[in-house]
Amino acid sequence: MRKLTLAFTLFLALISTQKLFAQESGNTTPATSRAQNIFIELGGQGLTFTANYDSRFSNKRDGIGGRAGIGYFSVDGDKVTTVPLSLNYLLGKGGKYFELGLGATFIATGGDAEVLFNKNESNVIGTMSFFYRVQPEDSGFAFRIGLSPVFSRDFFLPYYGGLSLGYTF
Repeated sequence: MRKLTLAFTLFLALISTQKLFAQESGNTTPATSRAQNIFIELGGQGLTFTANYDSRFSNKRDGIGGRAGIGYFSVDGDKVTTVPLSLNYLLGKGGKYFELGLGATFIATGGDAEVLFNKNESNVIGTMSFFYRVQPEDSGFAFRIGLSPVFSRDFFLPYYGGLSLGYTF
């Protein structure tokens, strides 16, 4: 768990310290900044209910990016904590994109919780994302919906879905 916490902290530190530079030119077109999102997700790569941060790695609204999140769920003493980390690629323009992603989700359970065939065990599973994303060109409300297949060496669940609501800045 310490290694995962350290990796998550380093990932967030790396993203938050990146600086954006725009070249000076003769035209008056403003430089675009990379899209950054905060959102809550039900289902999806975090499996339960998660809070997430997503960012592009370049000064474009599409292209490659990454996300990190954390989720927690508890019912009758059964506790589940999830930490999704993934890379994704956005195809599209004009604020409407198709998202393709691949990542991993760390699952920690407590009590008698049984999550994806593992009882009382921490686990890492693979995740994919095939989402439709609406994200404004400047800033504002963002929305995602789609399929997030999950897998490990023991199972493959192709029709797991997710819904996200958030804000792009």
